[in-house]
Amino acid sequence: MNKEELERYSRQIILEEFGVEAQQLLKKSKVLFIGAGGLGCPAMQYLTAAGVGNIGVVDFDEVSVSNLHRQILYNHLDIGRLKAEVAVERLQVLNPYVNFKIYPIKLTLGNAEAIFSNYDLIVDGSDNFKTRYLVNDTCMKLNKTWVFGSLFKFEGQVSVFNYQGSASYRDLYPEAPEEGSVPNCAEVGVIGMLPGFIGSLMAIEVMKVLSGIGQVFYDKLLVYNALYASFDVFSFGKKPTKTLNLHKKNTVLEIDKKEIEKSNHPYYLIDVREEWEFEDFNKGGVNIPLSEIPERLGSLMGINNIVCCCSYGGKSRIAAKLIKDKFPEKIVYNIKDGIEES
Repeated sequence: MNKEELERYSRQIILEEFGVEAQQLLKKSKVLFIGAGGLGCPAMQYLTAAGVGNIGVVDFDEVSVSNLHRQILYNHLDIGRLKAEVAVERLQVLNPYVNFKIYPIKLTLGNAEAIFSNYDLIVDGSDNFKTRYLVNDTCMKLNKTWVFGSLFKFEGQVSVFNYQGSASYRDLYPEAPEEGSVPNCAEVGVIGMLPGFIGSLMAIEVMKVLSGIGQVFYDKLLVYNALYASFDVFSFGKKPTKTLNLHKKNTVLEIDKKEIEKSNHPYYLIDVREEWEFEDFNKGGVNIPLSEIPERLGSLMGINNIVCCCSYGGKSRIAAKLIKDKFPEKIVYNIKDGIEES
């Protein structure tokens, strides 16, 4: 590093836990961002400013007016331009000591390995399950660590997968929901400030992985609700894969809400939404908010045929997995598309 770089990064270099050595590791690192949208924008800005030496950006989308309330690298003059190109233009001005490479293409099974192989760490800020599972499976095959973030209305999630052999995304969510069963931000909305917060958390995890400082947030999932300023942390681990039977033993069954409504078999319905949501609209059953599931697992000991539900199937999938991990012998269902009326 030259004199100007040392001055530029001086406020983090003087940290006792960081120092010049950590800064040099950042400078040598190669980080690939999947998506230059709501999560990618703040994460890329902070990591560019922090001095990550080499950054790749995969995004084939164009800037639209509906992006502007949350994707803070762009303005109204950028509408219609490729996000990856605009993002790198702005980031190069932010820090001229960072090298950038643009991939204005769609990530596919055919190109993922070739792109990922050039980078030390992958950061996924995509907005669809197909891409997330592709990122996970490619990282597992190439033994790459990846940082995950997602958004839904007022809620964000963060985790780190495959860090020094830690659990993967499929250990948390074994199978992707059916396409269209879980709405995206374009369908249900997202509060504009949330991506900035979640993207910043992702950037911090990237910095820790690359520099070797602190405790990396692996084998845990952070769920943040901006509406109620609540933080929940759920632990998970690698699932046994030696035999097919063991894999099935820890599998949560997905079921459609129409199948439940028509079922003549008895089941125990748990609505994992917040109390006010349950009071406003519900399909019966008991209300145990997701944040309370870990401490109330004991109350479910003698109950079988458990069905978990929420508005769109995301929170209930986490709850069903927590119950199944605690009681592998139980039959546990998740209403995959939620109970929200269409």
